[in-house]
Amino acid sequence: MSLYIFDEDDVFFSKPGIPLQAPAVQGLRIKVQCSVAVKVKVILYQDGCETSQTLMDYTGTAASYDVFSCELKIPKAGLYWYCFRIYTIHGSIVPVPEHNGGSFQLTVFARNEQKPDWIYGGIIYQVFIDRFHKGGELRLKPGAVFRPDWGGCPYFLPDENGIVQNNDFFGGDLLGIIEKLPYLEELGVTCLYLSPVFEAASNHKYDTGDYMKIDPAFGDGETMEMLCSKALAHGMRVILDGVFNHVGSDSRYFNKYGNYDSIGAYQSKYSPYYDWFTFHEKGTYESWWGIDLLPSVNESCESYIDFICGGDGVIAHWSRKGVSGWRLDVVDELPDVFLDPLCEAMRRENGQTLIVGEVWEDASNKIAYSERRRYFQGGQLDSVMNYPLRNAIIACVKENNVQQLARTMAMLRRNYPKHVLDSLMNILGTHDTMRLLTALGGEAFPEGKPAMSRFNLSVEQLHRGKRLIKLASILQFTLPGVPCVYYGDEAGMEGGADPFNRRCYPWGSEDTDLVSWYANLGRLRKTYECFKDGDYILIEARNGLFAFTRGEGNGRVLVAVNMTDYDRTVIADGFNFDLLNNADTRLLTVKAGQPAMFSIV
Repeated sequence: MSLYIFDEDDVFFSKPGIPLQAPAVQGLRIKVQCSVAVKVKVILYQDGCETSQTLMDYTGTAASYDVFSCELKIPKAGLYWYCFRIYTIHGSIVPVPEHNGGSFQLTVFARNEQKPDWIYGGIIYQVFIDRFHKGGELRLKPGAVFRPDWGGCPYFLPDENGIVQNNDFFGGDLLGIIEKLPYLEELGVTCLYLSPVFEAASNHKYDTGDYMKIDPAFGDGETMEMLCSKALAHGMRVILDGVFNHVGSDSRYFNKYGNYDSIGAYQSKYSPYYDWFTFHEKGTYESWWGIDLLPSVNESCESYIDFICGGDGVIAHWSRKGVSGWRLDVVDELPDVFLDPLCEAMRRENGQTLIVGEVWEDASNKIAYSERRRYFQGGQLDSVMNYPLRNAIIACVKENNVQQLARTMAMLRRNYPKHVLDSLMNILGTHDTMRLLTALGGEAFPEGKPAMSRFNLSVEQLHRGKRLIKLASILQFTLPGVPCVYYGDEAGMEGGADPFNRRCYPWGSEDTDLVSWYANLGRLRKTYECFKDGDYILIEARNGLFAFTRGEGNGRVLVAVNMTDYDRTVIADGFNFDLLNNADTRLLTVKAGQPAMFSIV
């Protein structure tokens, strides 16, 4: 018999048990063995600083346990932690939780007055522009290499100076995306997330050369405006990759090689951009992760803040062209002194702007460069890339680790405000990760890029990977948040890490069965409102079966994935229609190694 019982995910003990909007009231209960406790206190902290002690009231007895209760009143937004101290009749003090003096997180947020309602219930599609589709005349910068072999292996070897130039172009552009809007509409896409579009030397464009120009290889400002307009006619909005932590050494602002008609910071201390950068002796300078092709920007510089966030700055310019949002690259490297006016500028131009941050961990309690981040406490991000869920889904379907997925979902519900939870960018593959089919189908992967460039899945691995993609994607499309499909994952593309995950879309050679599977998921997601913001309730997570429901009443849908090699039955009342097989059912059977989805008719 335990000395005490407390479960932060059970509303009996923690109510409401989800992040609260300030001013907030959090109800707490704890059970202690009868006649053991003299008193129980709740200690509230904010980043290690004690803010209050609350004496809990004795409120009755239940099955050999005394029940103590209280309400915590929290007037303002912030990230808080709480723990219990049980004072026993023997004069000892028992901390709860007991492990290393830990505590339970409590997120209290101030709701952003403006929020992008259009993203809820939608589907995001990430496009790496050069590798998606060719639609216009190719215009390359000097030094760039045109690749006529659409689908060939991207260059990956360093040059004679040991630098991987990323200068091979296959010709994908904005007009190519416009031509494929009907295809994307068939998939149910409502949001296009584009890789960086601004002028730059590389094919990936994370080395920005000019924030005010679309790279000529992709089009121009008019083409971007046309894409935004035509996408909207197909029910889609366009968001851009905002790379504001660094620029390219070959840029208007740094101009290390003299390719621009400006006086760059590298050229002169009298450059209008000089204060944007940090220089050292002998011509060295601060750069992103030590890559001198990517000089780091001092985001605290007032002139840089004004250039990006001002009334006629970068954000205003592209918002007026029709851009509906931004994915902020390495947002944890953007200090609040820059992130606050950046988000303000985005919402000032359009109150429906979507602001998504690149964060690889739990973003609710992120510490970066010794600073606690306040992404969700009001005024900053709407959403983040959901890497914790990605990792948990892959572990679930590939390793039968249903417990990790259950724990991850409990953490997300507990730590992320509901409006954030419902707009999370639920990724399974991105330009920074191995292709989904390869990650799921493969087991041992070769080391080194030369070996990986030649790696392909065997027929058996392809079959396994495709089966697991169906399990993973149904979770991606139905768990809280917004699924984000990396271009070509729905077509069965293979590939290891960068640059092999950035191959050309295989038009004409797609896996049509997978494309149809994703399109059907898109239709189901659009049909059932519960996937927009419906409640998530875990039904079962054990022995290789993960099952949950979304929504309430007759609008509920039950989703299950079975990772075992035998059929399983889910126990849940009311569900009587098999959505994947379009058939009535009396028994909620999930076949071996398969997903299932049931609704109420």
